[in-house]
Amino acid sequence: MTKEVLTEDLYCIGCGAKIQTDDPTERGYTPAAALRKGLESGQLYCQRCFRLRHYNQMEKVSVTDDEFLAMLNTISMEDALIVNVIDLFDVYGSMIPGLHRFAGNNKVLVVGNKVDVLPKSVKLSRVKQWLTEQVQAVGLRPVDVVLVSGKKATSIDDLLETIEEERDGKDVYVVGVTNVGKSTVMNQIIRAATGNKEDVITTSQFPGTTLDQIRIPLDDGHFLIDTPGIIHHHQMAHVLSPKELKLVAPQHEIKPITYQLNPEQTLFLGGASRFDFISGERSSFTCYFSNDLKIHRTKLEKADEFYAKHLGGLLQPPSAEDAENFPPLVRREFNVKVPSDIVFSGLGWITVRKPGKVAAWVPQGVDAVMRKPII
Repeated sequence: MTKEVLTEDLYCIGCGAKIQTDDPTERGYTPAAALRKGLESGQLYCQRCFRLRHYNQMEKVSVTDDEFLAMLNTISMEDALIVNVIDLFDVYGSMIPGLHRFAGNNKVLVVGNKVDVLPKSVKLSRVKQWLTEQVQAVGLRPVDVVLVSGKKATSIDDLLETIEEERDGKDVYVVGVTNVGKSTVMNQIIRAATGNKEDVITTSQFPGTTLDQIRIPLDDGHFLIDTPGIIHHHQMAHVLSPKELKLVAPQHEIKPITYQLNPEQTLFLGGASRFDFISGERSSFTCYFSNDLKIHRTKLEKADEFYAKHLGGLLQPPSAEDAENFPPLVRREFNVKVPSDIVFSGLGWITVRKPGKVAAWVPQGVDAVMRKPII
C-alpha cells in the first residue's frame, strides 16, 4: 500500500516537504505506518513536524547551497526581524557570508549560543563585545547581541524579551548554519513561548515550501519561522563522522590546557589538526578544545613521521577505519605580532600570547584563521 500511494507526490502540511518513507535522515521522512494514519485522517505530517507538534521537539534540517541562497533571497523581500544564531565555540565557522546583504532593511538580532561551554571565569560582557566586533567585521550591524545556552536554557527569557522588543509586530526568521545548536535554541523558545500547547505549528503551507520552513504562530497572528541550516564547506563536519564530531564538539565547560613550548615543537590535536611553534621566545600556549580531544606534544622535526605512524591509533579522531581516507593536512602559516587566537574551524582554538611564527595544519578544505582573542 505504501508504495502505491507514493506513486504520486505527497507533501507535509506542516512544512511542505515532499513525503518519503525511505531515509530517516532526509527531509520529508515519514514512517510507513504514520503515512497510512496521516492519509486516513487527512493530517499528513513529516516526522519532523509531527515531533514538533506533539512533543515540542525541533529537529535540525539542512539544505544545499542553492536552496539556502534562494531562502535568503526570500527573506530579503519580507518585512521581518532576522535572528542569526552563531556558535560561540565556532564563530568563524558559523558566520553566514553576505547575510547583511540578504537582510535588506530588516533588523538583525545576533544570538551567541553555547555560552555554557566557555570557562566560567570568562566575563560575558567581554564575550558580547567581542562577538559584536566579529559580526560587524563581516558587515552586520545587529540591533543587539544576546548570549544564550540552548542546552541549559540560559537567558532564553532575555532572548524572548529582546525578540518581542525588536520585531515591531512582524514575523521572525531564525537562521543559522548547521551544528550551531539552532534547533536546541528553537526548542527552548517554543517551550517558553507556547507553554507546551498542543497546536504548536500552523497547518497551512508556506510559499517556497520546498525549503522546509516551519511557522510557529505568535499571539498577534505573526510567526516565528524556523529555517533549515547549511553546512559550510570549511567546517570540520565535512571530514569527520557524526560519532567523531560528538567527540570534538564540547558537551560541557571547556577546561583550557596551557603548554609551555620551545620553538620547533608541535601539538597534535588528536589526528584532526596540528599546531607548530616555529620561532619566537619560549612561551605559553593555551588550548581551548573539547575535554575529550587528546593533545600530544612532539618535536617539529619528527612531527610528520609521528603523524604517519599514529594516525587512527594514538592520534584520534579520525578512527582507525576512517584514517585511510582522511584528507591530508594542509599548512597555514601565521606571523603573530599581538596576542591572538589561532582557530581550527569547528575544532577549537589556541591562544598565542607572545610574538612568533606558528603554523596550523588542518584537513584539506577546512579553514584555519587568526583572530583577536575571545578570552
